[in-house]
Amino acid sequence: MRDAIEWMVGGQQGEGVDSTGELFAKTLVRYGLSVSTYKQFMSRIKGGHTNYKIKATKDRNYYAGDGIDILLCLDKETYHVNEEALNEAAVVIQDGKELIVENCTTTFGIAYTKFTLPLKKIATEIGNPLAKNMISLGIAAGLLELPDDQFHSFIADIFQKKGAEVIDSNKRAFSKGVALTKEYLQAQIDPLSLPAASSQLFISGNEATGFGSLMAGVRFLSAYPITPASEIMEWLSKELPKVGGTVMQVEDEIAGICFAIGASYSGARAMTSTSGPGLSLKTEALGLAGMSEVPIVIVNSQRGGPSTGLPTKHEQSDLNQMIFGTHGEIPRIVLSPATIEDAFYLAAESFNLAEICQCPVIVALDLGLSMNKMTVPAFDTDRVVIDRGKLLTAEEAKAYNETHFKRYRFTGDGISPRPLPGMPHAVHTTSSNEHDENGYISEEPQNRTKMMRKRLEKTRGATIQEPLKLQESGTKNDLLLVGMGSTYGIIKEAVEELNKEGAITASHLHIQQLYPLPVAELQQIIQEREVVTVENNYQGQLLQLLKLHMPIHGQAKAVTQYDGNPFTVRAIVRQVKELISWQH
Repeated sequence: MRDAIEWMVGGQQGEGVDSTGELFAKTLVRYGLSVSTYKQFMSRIKGGHTNYKIKATKDRNYYAGDGIDILLCLDKETYHVNEEALNEAAVVIQDGKELIVENCTTTFGIAYTKFTLPLKKIATEIGNPLAKNMISLGIAAGLLELPDDQFHSFIADIFQKKGAEVIDSNKRAFSKGVALTKEYLQAQIDPLSLPAASSQLFISGNEATGFGSLMAGVRFLSAYPITPASEIMEWLSKELPKVGGTVMQVEDEIAGICFAIGASYSGARAMTSTSGPGLSLKTEALGLAGMSEVPIVIVNSQRGGPSTGLPTKHEQSDLNQMIFGTHGEIPRIVLSPATIEDAFYLAAESFNLAEICQCPVIVALDLGLSMNKMTVPAFDTDRVVIDRGKLLTAEEAKAYNETHFKRYRFTGDGISPRPLPGMPHAVHTTSSNEHDENGYISEEPQNRTKMMRKRLEKTRGATIQEPLKLQESGTKNDLLLVGMGSTYGIIKEAVEELNKEGAITASHLHIQQLYPLPVAELQQIIQEREVVTVENNYQGQLLQLLKLHMPIHGQAKAVTQYDGNPFTVRAIVRQVKELISWQH
């Protein structure tokens, strides 16, 4: 009996690959399994190879896995693209003219079973020519001896609007697949051990970010559709109106941030969502938010760049842009959730930080986290506490007894009391130009110096609940692997593999607060240790950031990958071993 399964369906876009994968994943979730997914797709509407990868385990996992135990090939390309990932004794299911079971070996020496059968013909005989993917799912379920009840229940749910005949024909197709497995693949059946049923969410990073923002009190989002961030706007467009909020799909990225700045200035918790090219367009207005000290949250879901780049592929190459982008210098905070549940909690925290520090907060997602789903425990909503900082009530503003309110008054912590426009006794001026305490434009050198210090030092002490995630090996460590974003689960498994092999001892540090970097805490962890950053970009931007703040130049290197794909555990382990020589 197996404790885990790695499964994939692949084919041309438009062949139902995504819906087939989603159905199988959600059914595995219903069995109580921990499920992680990853979707590969082309930047086109139809055509081109796409696949949907799943890893399901009894215990919690954070990564869709390196290998494939069961591969459903809806076209010939799927096998060739994914041959290298096949595990020993894998089963490959493909459409063909006749039914054949073959014992095969990959070009990499891996033995597998190929099951070819006329899927479309069988589906037609059942009475539903479109049900060939459902037959394939039945074969996969048969290989794992998964009970039929959850599949049949889920089929009824998803095809409810199409009527009883469609539901019945899909159930027959699924059952036919199970029967074919028992008849032709009996030797390949390896039951999947199922845990006790549990209550868990199956959600993507984009959805979790939207959910966390909603719980934090966001009431306005303005954005322009862009992969891989569009699902944030789509999710909130359904949920925000239920609580009196508004979603605006605007004409371009510049409007997206400008509308959000206006909404925030008026008192609403506001945000915009985008990806790298959109963040570039928002840069001038980002400076406006910094100069005028208007709180705003910007979610940047990174993808392959530059320019249009790889719009549907994974990358982590916007770090420098998020920390240093804008002309001049402004206060900002940059957060990077490690997991889907972190996306929920950090989204909620970002609004508090934005209002406490009165500055832009950028939440750095990446495609691997944004668009892929994972099972997570139910979110702890008690952790979401709303803190609006120095936002004044009308009575509090009146107490200052000023004819013209000093919106940018100098204070000990650099953060000024913030009234809302239209409040009685709180008339104030704001400007995108340099200004004095009253908001009036000023080019006086002494005022400029004080205002720059006021703005740029007010985020110095900003921190989130969990800026760092550290998993020590429990022994004296030779190596510390450091990452950000969706590499969390992959690095976690790579460290476990390295420690299991015993050649080196490794630990794992994941940074969730990228700016301002928690330097003092990092120094305690990193000092006198060999460091390897694991990041999806060419230049090793995370390593550069660490070197900028700490004297680790002689003890740190980077493992990088920038081909549009996420790391595999195998790739990290291999590259880390190749770096071992510099320790001796």
